[in-house]
Amino acid sequence: MNVLEQLLFSYSEKSIPILDEALPIANYVSLDLSSSNSDLNGVNITDPNECQFYIDSILKRQGGKVAHGGYLEQRNLYADKSGFNGKTQSPRNIHLGIDYWAPAGTKVINPLDGVVHSFKNNATRGDYGPTIILQHSIQGLVFYTLYGHLSLESLDGLSVGKEFAVGSVLASLGTEDINVNYAPHLHFQVIQDLEGYEGDYPGVCAQVDLDFYKKNCPDPNLLLKI
Repeated sequence: MNVLEQLLFSYSEKSIPILDEALPIANYVSLDLSSSNSDLNGVNITDPNECQFYIDSILKRQGGKVAHGGYLEQRNLYADKSGFNGKTQSPRNIHLGIDYWAPAGTKVINPLDGVVHSFKNNATRGDYGPTIILQHSIQGLVFYTLYGHLSLESLDGLSVGKEFAVGSVLASLGTEDINVNYAPHLHFQVIQDLEGYEGDYPGVCAQVDLDFYKKNCPDPNLLLKI
C-alpha cells in the first residue's frame, strides 16, 4: 500500500457510515454491475428504470436496504453515453469509486472532517449531476473525496472552505432527472491529486489509463470498511 492507502486503512478499525444511519450498515448488500455478470444478460442496464428494477431484485433477494460496490468494475453502464466512448482509445468503462444505491433523498453522511474544495452541477447526460468535493488533511497528507449524483438542494448554501465535521449531513441523493439518467445512488471516490479539476474529476477511466488512476484513486473501502 502507498502512503495514502495506509492512512485510509489505519484511520478507523470500525466501519464508517456513508449514508443515513436509518439505513444501518448491516443492511448493505454487495452489487455486481460488471460486464461479466451473466445475470445482467438481457437487462438494459443503461436504462435507469431497468437498472433500478435489477437493484431492487437484488435487495429483495438478500433482504438489504442499500446496494453497494463497483470499485475498478468494468461496466456496460456507460455504453449509451457518448462522453465515455473515446475515438482514439479504448472506451472509458472502468469505475473508479464505489456506488451506494439507495432512494432519492437519502442523506449522505460525511466520513471525515473536511472543507469544501469545490462544487458543481455536472449536468451533461451521464455525468455526476450535482457534485461536491471535500479536501482533507490528516497527518499532514492532503487528499480529496468526491460525492456525485446529489440533489440540487445539496449545493444550496455551499461555499469554498465551508467546514463539515465527521458524521455531519453533507448532502442528499438526487432523482434520476437531476443525476442525469442514473438510478438514485451516491458515487463516492477518494482522490490523491485533483490535477486542477474543480467540482469534477473522472469517475470512470479507460483500460489504457488504469495504472495511473488506481494509484490516484485508491479503494474507498480502505476507509469505510463496509
